[in-house]
Amino acid sequence: MKNAGIKMSLLMGVTLSFFLSLTGTLSSGKFVLPSFLTTFAASFVISLIIGLIVPMRKVEGGAVRACGLKEHTLPARLVSSLVSDLIYTPVITLAMILLVRKMASAHSEKLPPFGVMFGSSLILSLLVAYVIIFIVTPIYVKVCFKNSGNGGPPENK
Repeated sequence: MKNAGIKMSLLMGVTLSFFLSLTGTLSSGKFVLPSFLTTFAASFVISLIIGLIVPMRKVEGGAVRACGLKEHTLPARLVSSLVSDLIYTPVITLAMILLVRKMASAHSEKLPPFGVMFGSSLILSLLVAYVIIFIVTPIYVKVCFKNSGNGGPPENK
């Protein structure tokens, strides 16, 4: 179980970090490879830390039960994806904005105010991350449990 959880955290971290970094870099109006790679690396480290600290399965399961939903259904997946999105994305987006602002200030680039930059990036990142999380989570769960010698994800009780 623990092995599958670590694999899941790694896969989700890489995927979410890649797409959020790509979205952020492309939405800036110009794709700069060093900026993309830097934000990707920082985002990946942050997502791993969150994945190791926050018991996502328990948190998501609690939210699903609090909503009165049956687990492993479409509505439950929608809620679980939202919970993951709201835990990971704001922290990652904040870190990426701070990092980009620091890199841009080293080049004396004029930037929009922090609040505007963070707010617009957060909205876009929340939307992108929600879709990514919703799509890849069931795929990664199957892969991780299959590779760990388990038949599938454990049933919540």
